[in-house]
Amino acid sequence: MNPILRDFPEKIETERLIIRAPRAGDGAEVHAAVVESLAELRPWMPWAMGDPPDVEQYEVRVREGRAKYLLREDLWLLLFLKGTETLVGCSGLHRMNWDVPRFEIGYWVRTSYAGKGYISEAVVGIADFAFEELGARRVEIRCDALNERSAAVARRAGFVHEATLCNEDRHHLTGQLRDTLVFARTRPDNG
Repeated sequence: MNPILRDFPEKIETERLIIRAPRAGDGAEVHAAVVESLAELRPWMPWAMGDPPDVEQYEVRVREGRAKYLLREDLWLLLFLKGTETLVGCSGLHRMNWDVPRFEIGYWVRTSYAGKGYISEAVVGIADFAFEELGARRVEIRCDALNERSAAVARRAGFVHEATLCNEDRHHLTGQLRDTLVFARTRPDNG
C-alpha cells in the first residue's frame, strides 16, 4: 500500500506520555527544550551545533515536520507529559523503507527530564506502534558506540545488539573515526 494513503493515528499514549506528530504552534516548546539541552545534545547530535534557531525558525521546522509526517516521509514525534504541554523530548521513525517495512527510531531527552525513564517508555511505545499500526518487520536504533546512555535505552526497550559498525563515520566535533552500534527488534513476515 502507498504509505501516503496509509491511515494511522497521530498520537500514541503510554503510561506517562502523549507521543504525537508535530502541530502548528509547537515551535516555542521545541525551541525551549533544545536550548535547555544543548550541552547534552552537542556531543551526539550534529544538528545541535552552532547557535540554535530562534522560536520562529523552530515553528517553521515544526510545520515542515508536520508536512513530512502527512506525506509519510519522516515520522517526527514529540513527547509530552500527559495532561500538560511540557515537552520532555523528541523521537520518531526515520530512514524508512515502506517496502519492508523498516524504520529507525531516533530520540533525545530534555535535560531537566533525563534519567526518569521517559525515553525508554517512549521507545517501547513507538516500536510497538511501528509493529502494530505500520506493519513493521524491523525497527532499528543506531547510536555512537560511546553513547552509553543511548545504548542503555535500546537495551531496556528490548532491542538486541546486532552489530558494531567499526569506523563507520567521523565524529562531528573531533573528526575522529567512530563506531556505530546497531540494535534491532524484528517480527517475521505474515505474508
